[in-house]
Amino acid sequence: MENYDSNMRAAILKVLASQRLAVLSTVRGEQPYASLMAYAHTPDLETLVVATGTATRKFINLSQQPRVSLLVDTRSNCEADFHSAEALTIIGRAGQVEPNELEMLRSLYLERHPYLVDFLSSPATVLIKVKVHHYLLVNRFQNVMEYHPGNEKDIFS
Repeated sequence: MENYDSNMRAAILKVLASQRLAVLSTVRGEQPYASLMAYAHTPDLETLVVATGTATRKFINLSQQPRVSLLVDTRSNCEADFHSAEALTIIGRAGQVEPNELEMLRSLYLERHPYLVDFLSSPATVLIKVKVHHYLLVNRFQNVMEYHPGNEKDIFS
């Protein structure tokens, strides 16, 4: 199990490091909504961080329904993707960053996206943390693996 755990963590970290954007999925009532978002992640894989304006649909959705998913994938939009692309789905709960963790998560976000410093400094922008429940990694077209950070419950599907 330990070898699987480290291989799975390494595979997740590789996908997260290879991309700068994720698709964030939120819900309002019965309607799903998807947004392209810059993200950062903590080294323990337990938290992802995104930033958004407080006047956005996604912020309103997150305020009303904290359950979210994010998709990060390695596709290059070519035929080879059917065999080589990986898709990482992240399931979690979103909420505003607490004051005691703001500096650490802000630094983490800006380390990955220094060009967003002005956006992040705006009073109309908030940092949102996603507490990760689990990851689903799909590779080789149909191979699905599940990983729960901070928990030894890892499952092959």
